[in-house]
Amino acid sequence: MTRLLRPLVLFLVGLLLLAFLWVWLSLSWSYSEGERAGYVQKFSRKGWLCKTWEGEIAMVTMPGAIPDRFEFSVRDEAVAAQINALAGKRVVLTYQQHKFIPTHCFGETEYFVNGARAVDEPAAPAVPPVAPPLQAAPVIPAVPAPATPPPAGR
Repeated sequence: MTRLLRPLVLFLVGLLLLAFLWVWLSLSWSYSEGERAGYVQKFSRKGWLCKTWEGEIAMVTMPGAIPDRFEFSVRDEAVAAQINALAGKRVVLTYQQHKFIPTHCFGETEYFVNGARAVDEPAAPAVPPVAPPLQAAPVIPAVPAPATPPPAGR
């Protein structure tokens, strides 16, 4: 019995060690890093067992365009407080993308926000009128034609 139990225990310990290594590697190594700017659409703390902050920003390229959505997760309570404080403003989120995370206990998305700041938007420029106002045309005085002498000899 001991001959069968020892390889089984070693196999299970090795499997557990590989799983731990996989989780550590997927959370510490980032696939990509970047920034996204937009307006926070929703931000809430979710989960049955593992509570994580999950959010979404609407990224608008120009007024009237359909916004793209960017879904993200936040693991740091201080960053979550920053995002909550910036509600209603245009924000820039700094994020890291972590691929192949084995469970949703660390976050529902693969994009983890690690910083947020407000964007200082310049005041909207005054909209010029469609056409300049009409002006009266300048009046040019009529100049009399020069008098021509009558033909000679008649």
